[in-house]
Formats: sequence, structure tokens, C-alpha cells
Amino acid sequence: MELDLETQKKLASEWFKFLQLKILEEFQYLEKEFSKKKKVVPKYFKKNDWKKENFGEGGGTYYILKNGQLFEKVGINHSTVEGIFPKKFRGNIPGTKKNNSYWASGISIVAHMKNPKIPAMHFNTRFVVTSKNWFGGGMDVTPSFRDLNEKKLFHKELKILCKNNKKNYNKYKNWCDKYFYLKHRKEARGIGGIFFDYLYKDWQRNFKFIREIGICFLNISKAIIEKKIFSEWSKMQKKNQLIKRGKYAEFNLLYDRGTKFGLNTGGNLDAIFMSLPPKAKWK
Repeated sequence: MELDLETQKKLASEWFKFLQLKILEEFQYLEKEFSKKKKVVPKYFKKNDWKKENFGEGGGTYYILKNGQLFEKVGINHSTVEGIFPKKFRGNIPGTKKNNSYWASGISIVAHMKNPKIPAMHFNTRFVVTSKNWFGGGMDVTPSFRDLNEKKLFHKELKILCKNNKKNYNKYKNWCDKYFYLKHRKEARGIGGIFFDYLYKDWQRNFKFIREIGICFLNISKAIIEKKIFSEWSKMQKKNQLIKRGKYAEFNLLYDRGTKFGLNTGGNLDAIFMSLPPKAKWK
């Protein structure tokens, strides 16, 4: 039996909030344990709540950790918002030709590491409601240095995830490669991952996929981090990482749909720009 729309919205939003707190717990643990072994003081996530300017249109909570011992900057954002799209959006988003109102809930994570040998990681999933409703999201990895074994492991896990949920891995992989591409530089942002949108039918089966991709992201992130957490790095390697981070920021500001969505719907600027670098404090 198909659940009614209000129940779907509640379950999706509650899942995103639960996943946010779970990833927050795991990432904070990694930061604390690494700092403990290095005998240095760990950094802690700071919680930030925000509301849209128009009363009753929702808001969100984001957690930010800056200049940590392990994480250079990581943001974990969850929001549930509603409202009216600007006129220029009319017809550009499914279900908005006759009615420009929307409801959306989701989670987004961007993690940049202090150690340049550990890649940047990005993940998001969302449930969007207009006159239609659908799930979307994905995850991708952006290393500063080539590591073929890491790339194979990452894509192997994603392929298993998609197969177990009867999703088209090759389609989602190609979609990701095409999306995370810096056209002005004619280069990929990273090693890809999966990207998908407009999962309309069979809500419960798609919601299962959304939950499992969240857990998959957490498990993959921990595996990648723990493998390289104590690897040594040089100033030149750090410099190369910062160049890569600059290109990462270029993509988000020029092409990213999530950034444009947030800016055009009254989102919180600090949460939208959480991928931008902190003030550098490394030696």
C-alpha cells in the first residue's frame, strides 16, 4: 500500500535528520581519536540552526568543523523547506508549470581533509515535492592524487549498492561523470561516483535505496579515511590539494544545482557555501 504524501514527507525528513546525527557522531569520533593519538587538542563541530525569512517556510540545521586535526573543513547540513520558486524557475523544475510551490527536505555533506592524501568527499540525498514528487542525490570523491585501488574500491561498493537495489549503476555513474565536470577547464572534478534524480515511482523501494546510499557513504568514507589517516605528506602535496580545492569551489559556484537552489529559495548562506575553504592553519 502506497503511503500518503504527508507521511512520505515526514518519513523522508526524519531519515535525513537521523542520518545527519549519525554521520556527525562518526566524524566527530574520528577527529577525536586521531587527535588523541597525535596528542593534540581536537576540534569540535559547531551547531547552527537557521530559518527562512518568511515565517512558516522552514529552515535547517548544519554542523561545521573547521581547521581540525583530521578534517580541514566538513559541513553536515539538513534542511526542510517550502515556499514559492522565483518566476524564472517556472517550468524548469518538474511539476512547476502551473504551480510554482515546492516542499523539499534533504541532507548534504562536504568533507575536506587536512591530509592531502585523503580525498574530499561529497554526498547528498533529497526528497522534493511540487505537483510531482521524487528522490534525488548521489555521492562522489575528489582526490588530489591518483590512487587506482581507492577508485576501484569506491566504485565497486557503489556497483554493489545499485545492484542490490535494482538501480542502473552505469547510468548513474555516467550521469555523475557528466555532471561533475568543469567545462571551462575541460576536466573532471574528481573520480566520479553516482548521481541520480527524478526517482518518481515506487516510493518505498526508492526510499530504501535512499537510506542505503546514506549508510554506504558513511561506511566508504570511514574506510577511505582510516586507511590513510596516519600517512605522511609534504608542503608541495598540500599545495596541490589547495589548487584542487580551488577548482572544487569553482564548480560549486558556477554549475552546482544545489547551490543555485539554495540561493534562489532563501537558504542559509553559510550552509550553502560550506564547501569553501576555511582560513588555512597548517604547517
